[in-house]
Amino acid sequence: PSPARTALAPRDTAVRRKGKARRGRGKARNEGLLSKQKRSRRMKANDRERNRMHHLNSALDALRSVLPTFPDDAKLTKIETLRFAHNYIWALTQSLR
Repeated sequence: PSPARTALAPRDTAVRRKGKARRGRGKARNEGLLSKQKRSRRMKANDRERNRMHHLNSALDALRSVLPTFPDDAKLTKIETLRFAHNYIWALTQSLR
């Protein structure tokens, strides 16, 4: 290595160490605040998931209402509803051909 590089090397590493020390998030956050934020995020995520499932179930109920089923009181499961709808659409397409 050149003399200029060896002269800069110790200073260069010192600068790197300083930069690493300052890379954190700043002040340490209060444990209670972190716990409250996590709880809030979890509650929001739960609300989103609950709403998503309500919308999905409503859509499946609407789909069940237009599918012809033999026993009218039998409720199809989610996967049965999707499979039956797929087969029903395929059968209608074949009858049009």
